[in-house]
Amino acid sequence: MSDFDLALSIALGVGLAAATGFRVFLPMLVVSAAAYTGHLPLVESFAWLGTPAALIMLGVAAVVEILAYYISGVDNLLDTLATPAAVVAGTLVTAAVITDLPPMVRWTTAIIAGGGVAGVIQGVTALLRAKSTVLTGGIGNPVIATAELGGSLLLSLLALVHRASRGRRVLVAHNPPDPKGHAARWSRE
Repeated sequence: MSDFDLALSIALGVGLAAATGFRVFLPMLVVSAAAYTGHLPLVESFAWLGTPAALIMLGVAAVVEILAYYISGVDNLLDTLATPAAVVAGTLVTAAVITDLPPMVRWTTAIIAGGGVAGVIQGVTALLRAKSTVLTGGIGNPVIATAELGGSLLLSLLALVHRASRGRRVLVAHNPPDPKGHAARWSRE
């Protein structure tokens, strides 16, 4: 694995971990769908994420989580549960997508970077929702829930699109050869 591929793999993991700070199950659902369709390679020990059972389970959990955040009072209770869950989910998605690293390095990176980013984002959004509850009596909380949902989905999809669009560069020999001796141009496969 090249340094660029390693950096991309870590950035993908941290981006997905950040998304779990907004919503725990939605980024995991996106990872599961991408792995199931063959668009995202996972570490072998996380192959279960790409199974139909995981896809269904995470889909149901994501829908329930999304809807529950629109119920005033339940949203604040969910923040209490979601904070440690986001750290775990952020660690897991980061570890799942960082391929070709020794397990000790992968898990250390996943815990510190993935879990840390997810925990910070979840903590900030929980604090924001608590302040919204006090200031608006909970009326402003659906706005926060919608912003979090959008942020989670956007970060998840951007991370995967960046990974998929990267493509491989290959040197293409143009026919006929350039008579002036210019180097061949790079093009995407």
